[in-house]
Amino acid sequence: MNDISRLFQAFLAPAIVISATALLVLSINVRLMGIVSRLRQFVHARYNAAKSEQVQIAEAYTAQIESIEKRAEIIRRCFLLALVSLAGTIVSCLLLGMGLYYIQAAYAAVAVFVAAMVCLLGATVYYIREVTVALSSVQEEARDERFMDLGASPEIGGRDPM
Repeated sequence: MNDISRLFQAFLAPAIVISATALLVLSINVRLMGIVSRLRQFVHARYNAAKSEQVQIAEAYTAQIESIEKRAEIIRRCFLLALVSLAGTIVSCLLLGMGLYYIQAAYAAVAVFVAAMVCLLGATVYYIREVTVALSSVQEEARDERFMDLGASPEIGGRDPM
């Protein structure tokens, strides 16, 4: 009976971290979807501008696309590190359970959990970095005179991109 209560205690801390990390992954995923959606809008708008021989507007979209692609790369790294952290936390939880019977598994659980927390810290740093540059593309667009004559949003055919 004592082993069962220790097993639940061993699972509790990683389970809380799993829940918190999963919420962070959800938040990152929503942010990534927004970035990808905006990127698709600008790619289509650039194509339409190039097709109608509006070179300056196409160049303006190209600059915005490059900026958004940099943000997408930052958030992609954040997403991957958070997922690795989530997987590491789950593995450490399983190893803790095995650690009740094999002491080496308990030591491995500690090492995996620490590695998972380092990955989570890395994901958080990338997230902070992306949030600090989040408005940069909007500010660049507002300062770029080539966007002043567009008059319409870059949606394709006037439809909502979703």
